[in-house]
Amino acid sequence: MKRCPECRRDYYDDTLLYCLDDGNALLEGPASGSGLGDEPATAILSAPPAVAGGLIGATDETDVKTAVLQPPGSGTDDVPVLRTSPTTAAGGSDRRAKPLAALVVAVLVLVGGFLGYRYFSASGSTHISSIAVMPFENRNSDADTDYLSDGLAESVIYRLSQIPDLRVSPTSSVFRYKGKETDPQTVAKELGVDSVMTGRITQRGDNLTISVNLVDARNAKSLWGEQYERKLSELLTTQREIVAEIVSKLQLKLSGESEQKLAKKYTDNNEAYQLYLQGRFHWNKRTRESLKQAVEFFNRAIEKDPKFALAYSGLAESYVLFPNYSVASPLEAMPKAKAAALRAIELDDSLAQTHVALGIYYSLFAWNPPAAEKEFRRAIELDPNYATAHQQFAIECLSIMGRFDEAIAAGKRAEELDPFSLIIGADLGNVLTNARRYDEAIAQIKKVIALDENFSVGHWYLGRAYHANGQYAEAVAAYRKALSLNETSFIKAMLIISLVKVGERGEAAKLLGELQEESVRRYVSNSALAIAYAALGEKDKAFAYMEKEIAERSSRVPTLKVNSTWDGLRDDPRFDDLVRKVEQAKMD
Repeated sequence: MKRCPECRRDYYDDTLLYCLDDGNALLEGPASGSGLGDEPATAILSAPPAVAGGLIGATDETDVKTAVLQPPGSGTDDVPVLRTSPTTAAGGSDRRAKPLAALVVAVLVLVGGFLGYRYFSASGSTHISSIAVMPFENRNSDADTDYLSDGLAESVIYRLSQIPDLRVSPTSSVFRYKGKETDPQTVAKELGVDSVMTGRITQRGDNLTISVNLVDARNAKSLWGEQYERKLSELLTTQREIVAEIVSKLQLKLSGESEQKLAKKYTDNNEAYQLYLQGRFHWNKRTRESLKQAVEFFNRAIEKDPKFALAYSGLAESYVLFPNYSVASPLEAMPKAKAAALRAIELDDSLAQTHVALGIYYSLFAWNPPAAEKEFRRAIELDPNYATAHQQFAIECLSIMGRFDEAIAAGKRAEELDPFSLIIGADLGNVLTNARRYDEAIAQIKKVIALDENFSVGHWYLGRAYHANGQYAEAVAAYRKALSLNETSFIKAMLIISLVKVGERGEAAKLLGELQEESVRRYVSNSALAIAYAALGEKDKAFAYMEKEIAERSSRVPTLKVNSTWDGLRDDPRFDDLVRKVEQAKMD
């Protein structure tokens, strides 16, 4: 049990840190029997009995005044003032003490007013302009219900991000702390925010217990805390309530547009909402199997609510990733991505992530950079703080068009918005490699790997930068590390190039054989096979596979003009023919 030392409220949830009424730190033990008496908890400044009877304006018998410090805004001025309230006189008055009493009260007023003004201006009235919503703690210790705890936090982040004047730490930044013991003030310092919201969720059958606490990290004061006892079917309503309370406690002034965004109901079907959360949970894992599961959940959500635009958007965002994760070929996956994106836009044109997915479709499948640029710019217009929009605009559009200065600027903007996102940081390094700024690329990608040594894509991109810079031994080491973390056909092909450069042709030929065997069992991009054959000097086979790649509309074909991976084929006249075919194959 814990108690509040001010209001004496008892709490039976030992995980609570602050009082839900007044924000004071809780102490161990019950409030009752504390020996502190029953007097009110409001702090007052009382004149000593010796001078109380001599307050200016008091009668001889009564009207002893008790001075109460009031916060700014309670009087006519926005500074603390001392109010007086009558109480029973402690004794008779000594008129000779009145001048001294008046002097004492005047000093108290001045000192109290000055200190009160300093206190309230420093700790109570400073505007809060930023927040980090931490991953909700899943108290069930059941990974199958992580979608609830993760999804609730992600939904709150998404809604709060619609407020222009509130900076919200993105999901990838806060989810670094998932499963870790965190102190709100430490987190706030690391993320550069004023406030931190933490939460816990427990599921017992159809019953949910959701506890939240919002802390002003600058002074460790609790701004708000609440515990919700709800049914699973009320999850959708509860997340809206949580967002409304945060907006209220932070005293945010909303425009009419922001109010509409916060009040927006993406679906009224709670089952559809839960299925959507499960889809997002699996989408975030970014593995071949998890992307398949994500599509299944998004489709089930659509079955429950055929007008659920977010679920269609999730489908589009999943399908555009299928080719890169060897889930399906571009010809199979990309038309589905376009259809889902267009349906989402038909239902709700305000979803930035849908326009990003459609931009990727136009860039990597339709090979139509102007159409892609239009979609990426629309996404940024809808949500200027959506880091992924800037990231994808940089790597999948501006870089492909050879507009490297703009691409680097967009990549850096994405990193500013989401400094702890591994993929955003790595993609910036990839853009730098495309721009032939190899030393900068290597430094950038090393910075990303320092955040997570087990980030496979980081080692992959580092290998590419090393190889382009002529550091072949370092490239081999980086590719080996990437493969040990996530074995993909394309990384294996990249390793083959570097192995040939360091004289390990035997191992390179062995890996090529493995790629050929894999292509029988599952989808392996023709680009990977083309790269491998080119490295081993079999250019005829390499160009034959590239012709197949164009026919399949591979996502790597549009990078032919800028990607250093293809440098080994550029001196062959057939390469220019490939580039022309890509230009002619642009789709609407």
